Amino acid sequence: MNNTNNHDERIAKMTFTSVYPHYLAKVEKKGKTKEELHQVIEWLTGYDDKSLQNYIDEKVTFEKFFKNAIINPNAQLITGVICGYRVEEIANPLTQQVRYLDKLVDELAKGKALDKILRK
Repeated sequence: MNNTNNHDERIAKMTFTSVYPHYLAKVEKKGKTKEELHQVIEWLTGYDDKSLQNYIDEKVTFEKFFKNAIINPNAQLITGVICGYRVEEIANPLTQQVRYLDKLVDELAKGKALDKILRK
């Protein structure tokens, strides 16, 4: 990935609250539910529904959102291309974690089975 500080800083300062409605719309448009989305987010970050809602209400940045997360040890099994980048090749840890989430949401929207998304 062509890492630029500008790109990484922009992602770090973006709020989870501003992106969450897009995640939800994307999965619901494809017949998936908010509960399934939350299950995917919880698998990656460890956040339950209450914690997730608090972060949405607080309008936290992705930097704070992922700083406090307990990233699933199997997250490293997330591979493939999202937004034109191979997630396994992203050097900046925060940018990689955000792209992990993007990739999981994309897989859910594409109808991939939850047991496959939640790499166990």
